[in-house]
Amino acid sequence: MKIKVIITGATGMVGEGVLQECIVKPAVEKILLINRKPAGYAHPKIEEILHSNFNDISSIVEKTKGYDACYFCSGVSSVGMSEEKYTKLTYDLTLNFAKALSPVNPQMVFCYVSGAGTDSTENGRQMWARVKGKTENDLMKLPFKAVYNFRPAFMKPTKGAKNIKGFYKVINVLFPVFRIFSHSYFLTLEEVGRAMINLALHGYDKHVLEIKDIYTLSKG
Repeated sequence: MKIKVIITGATGMVGEGVLQECIVKPAVEKILLINRKPAGYAHPKIEEILHSNFNDISSIVEKTKGYDACYFCSGVSSVGMSEEKYTKLTYDLTLNFAKALSPVNPQMVFCYVSGAGTDSTENGRQMWARVKGKTENDLMKLPFKAVYNFRPAFMKPTKGAKNIKGFYKVINVLFPVFRIFSHSYFLTLEEVGRAMINLALHGYDKHVLEIKDIYTLSKG
């Protein structure tokens, strides 16, 4: 089975890692990148659309028809933001994008990257966790074939990645030591990407994927 996938956020660390894995996996035959700025990757599998407003993709949505999966890896840090602004850049943006996508792709698998500690109750003390929880919950109400919410923690960037934040450069160096103590907490971005591909191919019995689930799926 071959799949066609859409990736957002390929100019960030997580999206780039997922893109790198999709490029090397034969099961992925076509990749559509939707970005605000060029990702800087050229490959026969890749088509890229530059679009500045993720809240309104009506002008490009017809180009998304026929894709099997969307890996939504776009996101911002909540540091220094009000809840109102973070909600607009996280909940509103993601839901507006997904709501436009679902009517033209009802057989699509939608994978959303939230994070470890996301609050499904939407009532916890941490603002970012509440917003991410509401985003996950409302995505799962949309008429896709399936929605899966990824909750990774620390991730090791893939070799050759361009978009590595300073903190993750430290993680990259110390990862072999961390991994000795925990295979279920410290993931590689290859594992995250493989898990997403395996979901599109085979599905999974959970729709909220904690770190152990992601690791397990990556081995499938």
